[in-house]
Amino acid sequence: MTRKTGPATLRQWLNDGDELALLDVREPGQFGEGHAFFAINLPYSRLEADAPARLPRRDVRIVLIGADDADDTHDGVAERAASRLQEAGYTDIHILEGGAAAWPQSGCALFKGVNLPSKTFGELVEQVCHTPHLSAAELQQRLQDKAPLLLVDGRTPAEHRKMAIPGALPVPNGELALRVPTLLADTQTPVVVHCAGRTRSIIGAQTLRHVGLPNPVIALENGTQGWRLAGLELEHDSPREIPDVDLAATHDARREGAHRYAQRAGVTFLDAAAAQAWLDDPTRSSYAFDIRTAAEYAAGTLPGAQHAPGGQLIQATDQYVAVRPARILVLDDEGIRAPIVAAWLSQLGFEAAVVEGGIHTDLRLPAITPTALPVSPTRAQASTLRELAQAGVPVLDLRPSLAFRKEHLSGSPWTTRARVRQHTADTVVLIADDEVLAALAARDLQEAGTKTVLLADWQTALESGLPREATPDSPSDAEAIDYLFFVHDRHDGNLDAARRYLEWETGLLAQCTEDELRVFKPLPQA
Repeated sequence: MTRKTGPATLRQWLNDGDELALLDVREPGQFGEGHAFFAINLPYSRLEADAPARLPRRDVRIVLIGADDADDTHDGVAERAASRLQEAGYTDIHILEGGAAAWPQSGCALFKGVNLPSKTFGELVEQVCHTPHLSAAELQQRLQDKAPLLLVDGRTPAEHRKMAIPGALPVPNGELALRVPTLLADTQTPVVVHCAGRTRSIIGAQTLRHVGLPNPVIALENGTQGWRLAGLELEHDSPREIPDVDLAATHDARREGAHRYAQRAGVTFLDAAAAQAWLDDPTRSSYAFDIRTAAEYAAGTLPGAQHAPGGQLIQATDQYVAVRPARILVLDDEGIRAPIVAAWLSQLGFEAAVVEGGIHTDLRLPAITPTALPVSPTRAQASTLRELAQAGVPVLDLRPSLAFRKEHLSGSPWTTRARVRQHTADTVVLIADDEVLAALAARDLQEAGTKTVLLADWQTALESGLPREATPDSPSDAEAIDYLFFVHDRHDGNLDAARRYLEWETGLLAQCTEDELRVFKPLPQA
């Protein structure tokens, strides 16, 4: 049975040391405009599909956050999410009474943005470690003077390709300690780490400093955004790839540095039997992540291990782990990357362990079985779509709101799964390229009285010959609840958005309460 809980009780639960999954089931745009500090965004639109990987223990304590009853967008999404989770076997479910708007009654703020715990932790690390930094103008001067320098981009390869500081090498944060030493000819050349904003630069630089790299290591202030705000041009479509490293070579010094750092952070090193005991413990939520690159993971991993590139697991932990404080097993295949990632996770407040042997360990990981989709909409051919639309059958567009703005079938409304019940009819056609999302939305429509739900992807819509239109301002920014403009506009050359974002990052610590920061244990520089 689902129970209601108040903000004061929820705050107590966040501090009692027991496992808790605080799930905000609103859409990403709604979540990003204001949410509780430790809330995880698990949107109702994909709830059943994403829950099994994020919530490994069916009897974990769960609190759901939806919209405020007084909000005109309120649609009972938390209640429906609770019902779906109960059907999937979750047994200890609560709903925050009053929704997200009630949370400030606990004495805590609602935060804008995403990846709050990781980003706030990064700002705290800079304060504790006094991470060296330099401005975009100072870096530009060094580059113009052709001073010795290794400039690395600690973000993902995709972010690097989109835009990077000219000449930077893509070395994601989780790869730095393994790959950077092979790029240095001496111990005097400074290493500068950049990201898009602040915190990945800080964590990247501190990673190299914590493991004992002898070279000077510096974080670039404000990353690519600071570079553009200084009037400098970024490079687009960089062809550079993550530098190769010979994993079979001897890396004893790097391995020793990584292990020393992990031991300082209180990381546990487990053999196969001890790691299996973690996985088999029914009272704890345990995750197992292969933190190597995507190419390495695709080439072979431990069956059942989830992929989470090490840098992203540190800086976007909430996108992978929904339970706090959970246990996290970290896997690699060379003994350098896993101890470092586990060390950061430990400081973030999780119980992190390195599995000896990594992906080659003989572990039985539980299979992550996606929730069975109860409805499989019949696919409509282009001719069928055309006939139904011309006959007045509702055609709903479930694609991302920004894709809808660029082009959609004339007269078709944009909606999300959370609001699809507003468009119930005898027969409905869904336009969607995400078949899972469409199947979940189809179930909601059928439960609301729709008898027949058909599915067509956008290519089929194009082939139908039906008239199309663009609506650059519809849905409006406020209506486009699947998209967080605050985060994404800064990547598209919007300098005002970049300034606001950097102000947001530097202001995070001041918004936090003492108990929100208490979970973090950043190590000072050794």
